[in-house]
Amino acid sequence: MSTLIDLERLSLNQMTTKQWNVREAIEGCARAGVPAIGLWREKVAEFGLQASARLVRETGISVSSLCRGGWFPAASAEARQQRLEDNFRAVEEAAELGTDVLVLVCGPAPDRDIAAGRAMVAGALEQLLPYAAQHGVRLGIEPLHPMFAADRSVITMLDEALRLAQRFASPSLGVIIDVYHVWWDPDIYQRIAEARGSIFGFHVSDWLVPTPDMLNGRGMMGDGAIEIRRLRQAVDLAGYHGPIEVEIFNNDLWQLPGDQLVKLMCERFLEHV
Repeated sequence: MSTLIDLERLSLNQMTTKQWNVREAIEGCARAGVPAIGLWREKVAEFGLQASARLVRETGISVSSLCRGGWFPAASAEARQQRLEDNFRAVEEAAELGTDVLVLVCGPAPDRDIAAGRAMVAGALEQLLPYAAQHGVRLGIEPLHPMFAADRSVITMLDEALRLAQRFASPSLGVIIDVYHVWWDPDIYQRIAEARGSIFGFHVSDWLVPTPDMLNGRGMMGDGAIEIRRLRQAVDLAGYHGPIEVEIFNNDLWQLPGDQLVKLMCERFLEHV
């Protein structure tokens, strides 16, 4: 298990530089020596899927993941089918972009029925998994912090995400571990160990005290309360040695010039991850 890390595993999650479009983000990675990027579907749609895929190939920057699929629960069968079809398209987009990981943010429950929402997630995964496998795309369930249970995801703990993945016993279904969402869990190190073979991605940022904004108040690594390196070492020990995405939603950081923000990200990655 490595104590220190270099930039070879670093990936810029595109939301960290929200102010950049696809071209700006990929070219910014190339300038800074960042070898990978995690793309977002809306950014890809704005720039164009074919143009984004071509730019990735031309620059040699690898795509660590595509975010996001999911948002499965809905009040009507028609709406649930529409969301499932959107996830089929997300799988196709991931394959076109050359990544084998589609990040799933599972979505909130309709009509306050969180149990029904969770059942809808499982039902959608059952239909989506064969299609993803056909396209060589793995689905990574990302559990979100419980504060997002009402508006973003009914899946809020790594244990829950693992149990959901284990129900299907498919090599195409696993989990994404984001330190911002799991650091508080008293059983997190046991759960990470149990996730061996099922970890498809690892995301880092920090938890600021006080937290300035539920959604857009994540901190740069080293500015908050999370034991980032210890968590990274646990993920390494569990067999995950893939890209580590820096995913930071922060209104203040988005005001910085992109190159300055990426330089800071690289420095803090080496210091704290």
